[in-house]
This record gives sequence, structure tokens and C-alpha cells, in this order.
Amino acid sequence: MNGAVGRVVRRYATVTVATGGVLLGIAALVMLGRYASSPADFGRRHVLILAVNALAAAALLGLIIVNLFQLVRAYRRRAPGARLRARLVAMFVGLTLAPLLVVYFFALQFVNGGIDSWFDSDLEQELSSALRMSRESLEVQATSRLQQTSALAAALGNLEGDALSRALSVLRADAGADELTVFTAGLRVASSSSRTGTLPPSLSEDALNELGLNQRFVALEPQGSARYQVRTAVVMPADLSLPGQRYLQAVFPISDRQGRLADAVQDTYTRYTELRFLRGPLKDNLTVTLSLVLLLSLTSAAAGAFYLARRLAAPIESLAAGTEAVAKGDFDTRLPPGSADEVGFLINSFNGMLERLGRAREESRTSQQQLERERANLATILARLSTGVIAIGPEHRIRIANDAAGAILGVDLASRTGASLDEITATGPLPDQFVAACRPHLEGEPREWRGQIVLRTEGARRILNCASSPLPGDGTGTADLVAGDIRCGVIIVFDDVTELLEAQREAAWGEVARRLAHEIKNPLTPIRLAAERIRRRYLPTMDEEDGQVLDRSTHTIVQQVEAMRDMVNAFSEYARAPAVTVARVDLSQLVREVAWLYRAQEGQPTVQLVLEDDLEVEADAVRVRQLLHNLIRNAQEALEGQPEAVVEIGTRSVVDGERQFAELTVTDNGPGIDAEVLARLFEPYVTSKKKGTGLGLAIVKKLVEEHGGTVAAENLPDRGARLVVRLPVRAVIRDALSESLVNLAENRRERA
Repeated sequence: MNGAVGRVVRRYATVTVATGGVLLGIAALVMLGRYASSPADFGRRHVLILAVNALAAAALLGLIIVNLFQLVRAYRRRAPGARLRARLVAMFVGLTLAPLLVVYFFALQFVNGGIDSWFDSDLEQELSSALRMSRESLEVQATSRLQQTSALAAALGNLEGDALSRALSVLRADAGADELTVFTAGLRVASSSSRTGTLPPSLSEDALNELGLNQRFVALEPQGSARYQVRTAVVMPADLSLPGQRYLQAVFPISDRQGRLADAVQDTYTRYTELRFLRGPLKDNLTVTLSLVLLLSLTSAAAGAFYLARRLAAPIESLAAGTEAVAKGDFDTRLPPGSADEVGFLINSFNGMLERLGRAREESRTSQQQLERERANLATILARLSTGVIAIGPEHRIRIANDAAGAILGVDLASRTGASLDEITATGPLPDQFVAACRPHLEGEPREWRGQIVLRTEGARRILNCASSPLPGDGTGTADLVAGDIRCGVIIVFDDVTELLEAQREAAWGEVARRLAHEIKNPLTPIRLAAERIRRRYLPTMDEEDGQVLDRSTHTIVQQVEAMRDMVNAFSEYARAPAVTVARVDLSQLVREVAWLYRAQEGQPTVQLVLEDDLEVEADAVRVRQLLHNLIRNAQEALEGQPEAVVEIGTRSVVDGERQFAELTVTDNGPGIDAEVLARLFEPYVTSKKKGTGLGLAIVKKLVEEHGGTVAAENLPDRGARLVVRLPVRAVIRDALSESLVNLAENRRERA
């Protein structure tokens, strides 16, 4: 707003100064033309004319300087169109200035030469001679009239009264005088004869003085424009018969022609004298006036140049400004309509292009907003998915990875967008194995595949269901992915099904265990009873050697039946649905009670307790006792044959997130657990011991999961192994068989 007001103010100021300068210049020219012909008027006003010329020249020159300064500043600032405007102004001013300067200098020389020629010395002498000649001619005529007056005075010497009057009339007519008058000594009119009949004036004081000195008086008197008369006076001859002195005054006319010539000579000489006095100011005024005319012409040329330059450069400047606005993303700019020529056609075409670009931008903006909404929806879906999603580009660089993918592989993939697969493999064993399993399908054919990948870490393994598919696109395997608006080649979708498979396996083993327990338990009792009956019946009837064979055989049968019964009971325990009775239980006290039973056994590992007092949980005490028995027996069996065997049992309270747990640890200093067994330690029939069913730790896991807890195993850095059980302080009792899939889904959602 301020810039627009400033431009309007500058425009009006420029127009005002230009108009004022032109008007002052015209006024100076008018004044010079009006007063130059009158030396008197010019002498009085030449300073004013010079001042007006100077003001007009200053205004016009200042206007030119201001415009040139603005043009130079725009040129240095590299404003759009400034170079073209500068070239146009320079061209127009140059074309105008050259002939103007030629005319100016020739006119200046001509004017100065003409003025100097006016005041030539010969002309001045001629004017002086003419003036002297005119004066001498008049003086000769005046002298002649004086002599004639003296003769008339002599003729009238002794006349008086009527005779004098008649003589004056006759002599006046004969002499061609306008007036003859005789004055007495008291300057009284004694007699007078006049052509007009009017009473003549008395002798002037100058005439009396002259008469007193020289006895005569003559003077040339003007009578209006180009009219003169000769006034003469003489002392009349004295007559003794007449009292006092008398004077004769005569007035003779000068012819009109001679008067006009005399006036012309006098006027010419007077004007010449005045002009000679005003010679310098006149030359100065004419020089300034010519300079002003030059400046007016130059200003007109410059104004025309600036105007034409603006007219020609304005469309280009508008196009440049519009192009710059378009480059900055402003498609709402509209250029002012052009004239009906090629430039106007270009401007109209540019406006049409801007309008089409604006519509295209609006359509693009609408599409972009829709794309953003779809992107946000897809990003939300990807973030909520428990399934891992990774998009890989043609150069094997990660383009998209959701949080679930990072959680499954144990690395933050979302923050590594753009990283290569080689960089990802260095972040851990799981990404390394995952990339190694997927790379053949990324580099070879077919790129669309499905399968399972097993990832192994110390103490655990993960089974992933994977699917890979090339994205449709430009024929090179690349496409636009809406979620990131990027180019990618292959998308891999994978899911951690480890817990699902374990739940399915546990359910299958539970069903197998129930069937085995049912099928095996029924014949065990008859077999044992039959063996004992054979022993009781036939042992007394046999000799000692056969009796020993029978006794040893039946004892073996009974012993193996008891072993099979124990195995059937273990099957029944593993397959049995939980009947959990929850109550507040002091976990540390339960550990003390169970551990006391094993401390009293000779030849067994030493049991050490590191317990936290008053560690209460909501659990089934019977199930927890069974869990403790299984853990301690498992540790004792792992330490068989080990010197200085020690089993350490500890309890403590821990907080994981927003949940509080009671943590139970059983640590031994044995040889540890084989790496292959460690990954499948809690599966049924998995064991590294020489004897055992492999169901002990599977039952432990089942009991822990019944209480909503977790169990894990690890090898210690130096020697031995540790089992870690976490039971929630508040009971979360679940049916492991019926709710295993629910537990799996919740764990996966928490991990994602």
C-alpha cells in the first residue's frame, strides 16, 4: 500500500515539475519576444526574463537528472526491462541530441554574430553623423530665422499702435511666421499677430536672460509628434520717441517632413544607444533562451524516449515479473491486457497459460489432498498392523517399513528409510538372517514367492511366514507407493508365527498326551498284577536258580510298569486342563518350604536362597509348588556328576511397563544348555539329559502361562544356566489350550 502511494506521489510530482518547467520556458520565450523589441522594457525586465529562463532550465534539467538516476539505479539493480529501457533511452536521446547540438551551436553563433553586427563601429559613426547633420540643419534654419527676426525688428523699430499691428500682420504673412509679438520692457504685449489668433505666451526667463546677454534668443521647440518650431527673440532698436526697451518675438514652423526626419534620426540614435547598453544582457538572455529551447527539445526527446521505453519495456517487465511469480509458484498473477499487436498477443497467451496452470494446480492440489488422505489412511493401517511390511527399491534400499517390521526383526527400520540392505544386516543377527533368506528372491526369479523363514538367536528362534511380490509400475519393477509417494520394486510382508506354532504344537501334544495316557494306563495295572501273581505262585515251586531268574524278571516287569506309570502321569499332568484356585501367596515362603525338602537330601547339589521378603502374588499355591519342584529337579538333574554343584533360587519384585511382577530365578553352575536345545527348551520331549521324559519344563511353561506369566532360559557367560519365571502380582488366569491364540494375538499387538 505504501509503495503504491509512493509511486502515485512520485508520478504527480514528476508531472507537476515537467508542466511547471514547460510553462516557465514558454513564459520566458513570450517575455523575450515581447520585450526584446523595446530596449526600455527589455532593460527593465531582462533580469526577470533571465530568472524565469534559469528556473525553467533548472526544473527540466532536474527532471532529466532524476529520471536518469532512477534508470541507472534500476540498471544496477538488474531490474526487469532496465537494460532494454536504458538502450532505448540512449538511442532516442542520442538521435535527438546530435542534430539539436548542431542547430544550437550554429544558432548561438548566428545570434551572437548578429547582435555584434548591430553594434558595428561604422554604423555608430553613420548614426552620429546623421544626428549631427540633422541638428546642424535645424540650427542653420534657426539661425536663418533669427536673422530674419532681426530684420523684422529693424523694420518695426519706430512703429507703434495700429501701425505696428498692421505691420506685424503684413510682415508675419510675408515671413511665413506663425506668430510675431512685440513686448515692452515690462513684458507687456504691445502688439501681436498670430496665425491662430491666440494670445502668445510671455517671454520665458531663459529668453530674457539670453536677451540680456546677447540681445537675441533662438530655440528649437517640439510641438508634438514630428512637429517642431523655431522661437526667436531680439531686442528692437531703441527709439528716443518711445519710452523703454521693446522686444520682438517670432515663431517660425519647421516643415513636417523635416520634423519627421529629425525625430527618426533622434529615435534611431537613442534606440541604438540603449541597445548598445543592453548588448550583454541581450546576448545572455538569447543564449539562455536558446539553451532553454535546447533543453526543452532534449527534455521532450527524453520524455518521449522514457515513454516509448516504458511502453515497449512494460510488457516485457510484466512478462518477466509474471514468469518470476510462476517460478515461485504463484499462478494467480494476471498481466494487464496488452494492445492489439504481437506483444499484446503474447501477454494474452501468457495470461491464458497462467489460467490453465492455475486450474491444473487446483486439480493437482485436490489430487494431492486426496493422496495425502489415502497416505494417512495407509500409514495408519501400516502402523496398526501386527504384520511387518517392508518396501525395497530397485537398488535394494528400504523405502517403507512399518513399526511391526522393526519389532519383529529387533531393529528400528522406520528411522533407517533409504538405507541399503547391507547396512541393515550389520544391525543385528535377526536382520542379517532375514536379508540372507530374502536376497535370493530379490535378485533372482521369480520375485513373487511365499515361504517360512527361521531366525535363530541365542536361546530362542523365530519362525516367520513371508510373502514377496513385485509392485506393478514402469516395466522395470518400480512403482509409486501411495504411503510414501516413492519408487519401489518389491514389497515383503511377513508375520511372526512362532507363538502360534507353539500354541498349535502344545495343543497337538496335549491331545497326544491324553490319548497316550488313556491307551497306556489301562493295560499297566493288569500287567503289574499278572507279574506279581506269577511271582507269588511260581517262585516257591522253583529251585534257587530258576527262582532267581523269575524273581529278577518279574521285578523288572514291575519296575518298568512303574516307570511307564510315571510317564503316563506326566502325560496326564501335561494334558490336564487347569483347575486353578487363586489366593494371596507369599512366593518367597513357598520357595523356602520347597527348598527345605531338597536341602535335607544327601548327595544332591547345595541349594542357596536369595529371597525378597513379603513378596506376595495371586496364584494357585499347589501349582506354584509343582512348578518349583520341576525347576529344582531339572537343575539337580543337570548337575549330576558335577563337583561342588550349587543351585541358587532367588526372588524379587520387578516392574515392566505398567505391570508389576514377582520374578523367580533358578541358577545352576552346570555345563549350561546346548544352543540347539535352548531354542526349543520348553517344547515337549526336548531334553539333553540321559534320562527324563522331556515334559518337565514344558509343564513349567504351561503352569506359568496358566498364571499369565512368562518363562525364559539363558546360559550364563562363565558357566551354568538360569531359568527366569515372572508371575504377575495380580492374577491373570488363563486356559492355555483354549486361550493360546488370544494370548498370541495380544502379545503380537503389544510388540507391534
